[in-house]
Amino acid sequence: MKVIKVEPLGFASNSFILTADNKTAVVIDPYEKRVLDVLKQNGLECKYVLLTHGHFDHVGMCGKLFEIGAAICCGEMEKEYIFSTENKELLGGVHIPEFEISRTFKDGENFNLCGINFTAIHTPGHTAGSMCYLAEDCMFSGDTLFRCSVGRTDLPTGDFTELISSVKKLFALDGDIKVYAGHGEDTTLNFERNYNPFVR
Repeated sequence: MKVIKVEPLGFASNSFILTADNKTAVVIDPYEKRVLDVLKQNGLECKYVLLTHGHFDHVGMCGKLFEIGAAICCGEMEKEYIFSTENKELLGGVHIPEFEISRTFKDGENFNLCGINFTAIHTPGHTAGSMCYLAEDCMFSGDTLFRCSVGRTDLPTGDFTELISSVKKLFALDGDIKVYAGHGEDTTLNFERNYNPFVR
């Protein structure tokens, strides 16, 4: 599996393009148009989008990718929130592009997209339906776990106690895993187990 990280220009999330065959791709949390450019540069067709959660800075390109045939997927408890009034009114009102959710995942569900095996991990706290996704030795943590930090919990459906429990759930996974976070630098589970000041 190849992971291409698309870092944002300005305020946005990191986006990740995953491919196993160098032809088809799964895109995690697409926000900026640059995601489309990187797909084209690498000769990749996005077949699926995986959303860790539904905040505007993670879903900006979902409408365009849905329009060209990608299936948009998220956690089962996040689907309704994505299109809710409280999410659309977040931070003074932001544009949530038009798209449909094609598939949702339950906590612990295993699934295969584009030849890549994933496991969905429900990690409430940043939002009630936040998901992290495991693929091989990589985890895509959205806004649940950052390098030496955790996601904010002061937005609708956020809960600090739940977030800390979710991070502990991630820390309980076996072995060291590379963590691709929704914002900032990549990290590893071992590093966070040892040095994250929010969860010990």
